[in-house]
Amino acid sequence: MNKAGFIDKLSEQSGMSKTDASHAVEAVLETIRRELSSGEEIAFAGFGKFHVATRHAREGVHPRTGERISIPASKTPKFSAGSGLKRSVNS
Repeated sequence: MNKAGFIDKLSEQSGMSKTDASHAVEAVLETIRRELSSGEEIAFAGFGKFHVATRHAREGVHPRTGERISIPASKTPKFSAGSGLKRSVNS
């Protein structure tokens, strides 16, 4: 499912107009982006947790040339599924 399909489902299930559902989805995504950018973590009990993980600098190999390259340290967003979400997916 893509974003448009998600907005359609949200609109159907909540009784919101598609415009309101679209604004709600955009607001949620922007809030998640902003909080993760500032180093915060977002946890929804039973659903999961969004957080930022740090990748340390490391050496790698260029796949075409085989040349050794230096990969700089970086941060990456992560999602850890909660027990309730895991149960619902497995049932």
